[in-house]
Amino acid sequence: MTLAGLLQGVAVVLALEGIAYALAPGLMRRGLAAMAAAPEDALRIAGLVAATLGIGLAWMLAA
Repeated sequence: MTLAGLLQGVAVVLALEGIAYALAPGLMRRGLAAMAAAPEDALRIAGLVAATLGIGLAWMLAA
């Protein structure tokens, strides 16, 4: 993976988040409020699952 590829991935994430906030700001606000109210353990597990899926997908795409 090159630095350019990494930056392209970051750009895609920023674009998708921007689209989500532009199309459904109320839904995003409610989602953030729900995350703020969630227990730390649930957030930690969700973060680990997301990181694992992201690393696995990046690994599969690089192969």
